[in-house]
Amino acid sequence: MSILVVGSVAFDSIETPFGKAEKVIGGSATYFSVAASFFTDVQLVGVIGDDFSDEHLEVFRGRPIDLAGLERVPGGRTFHWSGAYGYDLNVAETKATHLNVFGDFKPNLPETFRKPDVLFLANIDPELQLEVLRQVERPQLVALDTMNYWISSKKKELERALAEADLVIINEGEVRQLTGEANLVRGARAILSLGPATLVIKRGEYGVLMITADRIFAVPAFPLEEVFDPTGAGDTFAGGFLGSLASSKKHDEARFRRSIIFGSVLASFNVEEFSLNRLRSITRADIEKRYRSFRELTEFGDLESGDFES
Repeated sequence: MSILVVGSVAFDSIETPFGKAEKVIGGSATYFSVAASFFTDVQLVGVIGDDFSDEHLEVFRGRPIDLAGLERVPGGRTFHWSGAYGYDLNVAETKATHLNVFGDFKPNLPETFRKPDVLFLANIDPELQLEVLRQVERPQLVALDTMNYWISSKKKELERALAEADLVIINEGEVRQLTGEANLVRGARAILSLGPATLVIKRGEYGVLMITADRIFAVPAFPLEEVFDPTGAGDTFAGGFLGSLASSKKHDEARFRRSIIFGSVLASFNVEEFSLNRLRSITRADIEKRYRSFRELTEFGDLESGDFES
């Protein structure tokens, strides 16, 4: 099964307590595509300027990522975000956002992209998310991400997009902002009432919650000794999660849970270096090895009656 992703291809300038990286490759569609490509074919729709060179495009080459939907604007400059993190790596301080060509981005899908099996609408303007949905035949699974800016500026449009989604992936702060609920479970129920069947809540170093009408599944983050840069971790998680899910013909509960772990594994690799440097160096064997370690981390054997005795 193939995945269509619509989102940003960008440059990031990042500062953390552990170093700096100036104008490195980033963007939601970039992180998502590279992560998902370990599992399945990816079709990418985005926009870049002339400053995104053939050398930068190497991040996609050698992977099953179709760039027919990546538009280059002659004379334009690529979206550029600058931010900094303190020791609380869950919180980013935005220093500058230069939308550049991304500010006028209007997704126009190639004909070959209009019948995806899985569609991931990254955190772009919800009006653009709705426009993409009008251009495709209904996929088997529509997944959507968003961000605090769209929640505050285009909440009604976002709610219309949420009603079209099967699965929503957002962070815990966005759940609270969107619903006004301090409790994540109550907030999740409020979002599910808008139409999605499944909500996946990213909680940074505290892991992930997956909530449906009758199930809650929680996994921790993989414990790491070295964390350099959390930029793109959420989109990397989404790519690993949906890539794993798309690689299976079944979308049952067990596969969803297994795919959540694969997403968490990919995100754990991503934060170990700046930009996509770590993702570019790992293999499928590395992913499967850490997946097994993750399983061992969370398994405890069969419960027996004596386990509850004092």
